[in-house]
Amino acid sequence: MRIVGKGPEKVEIKLRWDPSPWNEPRRHLDIIATTYSADAPHGRPVYAVHFDSRSPDGTINMIRHSQTGLGLGFVEVMVLELDRLASDFARVVVGVSIHQSGGDRTFGDLSNAGVVVVEGYKELLADDFARFAGSTAVTVAEFVRNASGAWEFHEMLRGFDTDPVAFTAEMGNAPRS
Repeated sequence: MRIVGKGPEKVEIKLRWDPSPWNEPRRHLDIIATTYSADAPHGRPVYAVHFDSRSPDGTINMIRHSQTGLGLGFVEVMVLELDRLASDFARVVVGVSIHQSGGDRTFGDLSNAGVVVVEGYKELLADDFARFAGSTAVTVAEFVRNASGAWEFHEMLRGFDTDPVAFTAEMGNAPRS
């Protein structure tokens, strides 16, 4: 039984995009999650989870991965089990990055791209990246543990012009004023 006011417990981030036309290099996007300690919630990530990794404790996993966008509906899915995440963690930031192999790509180069964040059947966020046409990476969501220990969801839609490795280091930084 779920306790009211406990906040999100198990969340899915789902990503979709259309494959490249036959005469172009493949389009490869990734969902990336970074975790931050209670001691440094805006410092360096403790660890990052993406297509070829998972969290050390198994609480953040990529359960579906695509390198092409080929498939029906959402072709990439990451699950965050926030209710199982150790109390040492105070923040999780989730974003989407475009691999730059095969030439520079931005969200404006994609068609039918979109992301949703859901908890069960409840949609927390949906976006089509249209306002990030010039960006190569976008943060999507932030989950923050409050004083009572419950997780809170915050929309965190911000565009970046960076590669996936640099994005992983930058995505949790406070927004620039």
